Formats: sequence, structure tokens, C-alpha cells
Amino acid sequence: MIKKYLIERRSWIILFFCLQLFMIFVTYIDSSIPLSSIMYIVFLSFMIFSIFLIIRYNKEIKFMKSLEERENNFDLANIAHAESPFERIIEKSMADQIEILKQTSSKNLIALEEEKDELLSWIHEVKTPLTAMQLVIDRVEDEQIKANLTYEWLRIHFLLDQQLHQKRIHFIENDLYIENIDLQEIIFQEIRSLQSWCIQKGIGFDVHLETTEVLTDTKWIAFIIRQLLTNAVKYSESSDIIVKSYEEAHQTILEVEDFGRGISPKDITRIFDKGFTSTTEHKDNRATGMGLYLANKAAKSLLIHITVKSELNKGSTFTLIFPKRNEFVRISSM
Repeated sequence: MIKKYLIERRSWIILFFCLQLFMIFVTYIDSSIPLSSIMYIVFLSFMIFSIFLIIRYNKEIKFMKSLEERENNFDLANIAHAESPFERIIEKSMADQIEILKQTSSKNLIALEEEKDELLSWIHEVKTPLTAMQLVIDRVEDEQIKANLTYEWLRIHFLLDQQLHQKRIHFIENDLYIENIDLQEIIFQEIRSLQSWCIQKGIGFDVHLETTEVLTDTKWIAFIIRQLLTNAVKYSESSDIIVKSYEEAHQTILEVEDFGRGISPKDITRIFDKGFTSTTEHKDNRATGMGLYLANKAAKSLLIHITVKSELNKGSTFTLIFPKRNEFVRISSM
């Protein structure tokens, strides 16, 4: 900060030195002026100017230092009181800009809330005809047509569900209700919802649950499991999907293993990125690139760690590592 201050005041410092040199030069060309007296005056001037510079540094630097150290937020309380006219101009300008930003942010937040409410309302409205469509599909006698219609119905249903959770995930902290839940009930419920799709593709489920009780949120863990099972079914053909849970180091582990097309090694680190689909299957229009992104984001809020192992054309294994019970309780109580 001293260097910055000296650079800021360099014109004044240079002027002072030039004036002292000018006095010495005048003494040099005018022999009637005693050099020793001028040198004494120059020395005293240097001393006084140095003291003045130190005093002004300590006084002027407070405001600028508080600006440099302040956090990037709308709070001006930690900024030192502006003393000089220039500092007051800066302070007023910052206060005005922050007020404008606050008003703009408030308007944008209200608009975002209204947009979210409208979309959520629309999604719920669409679910009514979807339910009616399901009843109509159940009455179709041709099994092939019924299977095709059911598949398309499921796609619409899951896309709406994904969109619903995408809007809710920004406010997930307000939507969490942590309780003891039964993993088996949730897993079998999600498998039943995929039943017609699995029959069409010749896919079965092999479920082994050694540990079923976990401490988490019902809605969001169901959404995470739904994304993993949907992905497993989507990219598999005529094979089983293995779902198993067990306890390791006082943590519940849930694995979803499929034997589908797998994930390219260069894509592994990017599959949880927003909007990322694949670098190998460019013609695959079924993927939105949002399912795993949302699942991973929701998992972080639930302190669940998701890992993946995959080999191209051999399948993938997604693992959910639930937090230790005492760790969750400790963090939740903070």
C-alpha cells in the first residue's frame, strides 16, 4: 500500500524535489546567497515534508485500504469514514451504484420467482392430461402400440419431472426434510414406474439390499435414484441392471450397475457438467445433459457423494455414498 500511495502522490513529491533543486541552483548562480543557509533550509524542508507525508499517509490510506479489503458484497458498513471531498464522492458513487444494483436484483428476483411459479403451475396443469393419457393407454389392446405409447408417455413424464426439479433445486435448502427412509420402498417404486419401458427393451433388475435405512430427504433421493435408473435403462439393451446396497465404514453405499454402452474415458470427468451429453454419440437426441447434473447437485445438498466407473461398451456403475449419520446430524444442527 505504501508503494501505491507514493505512486499516487508522485507528482507532488517530484514537484517538492524540483523546488529544492531550484533553490540550490539559484544559490549556485547567485553568490550573494550563502549556500550553507540554503542547504540547512533544504534539510529542514525534507524533514518537514517527510513528517507531513507520513501523517497524510496514515490519514488518507484508511479509506482506500478499507476499499481494498472489503468483501464483494453490498455492505458499506466496514468502509472507513470518508474525510476528503474526493473520498466522499467515491463513497456516494458506490452507495448510489449499490442501491441501483439492489433494486435491479430485487426486480430480477421477483421476476424469477414469478417465472418459476408460472412454470411450476404449468407443469402441474400438464400432469392432469398426462394422467388421463395413461388411462387411455392402459385401454389400448395392441401390445406393440401400447408399448410405444407408454415409452413416449414416460419420456414426457420424466422430462416434466426433470424440469420441475430443475426449478426447485435453486431453493433446495428450503425444501429438505431429513428423516429415516426405507431405500427398498423408493427403489421398487421407481422400478415399477419403468416397468413397461424395461419390458419393451428386455431389461430386468437384480436387487440386493443389505442396508435399507438411510437418513436423507425422500423426494430428492427418489429424484437422484430415478435419474440413475433412467440412465441405466436408456443406455442398455436386453440385460440386467444390478442395484445393491451395503454398509462400509459406517456409511451406506448404493450402487446401480448396468451393462449398456458405457461412457468414454474422455467423458467421465464431464458427465456431471450442465448440458453435457457425449462426445462420441453426437446423433443421440434423447439426452438433455441435465439429469446427472441435477442429480449431482441435489446429492451435494444431501451430503451424498456420487462416483462413477465405466468402460466403453461394457457398462457403468454409479455409486451413492451416503454421509455418516452423526456427520449429517452435526452439519444439520449448525
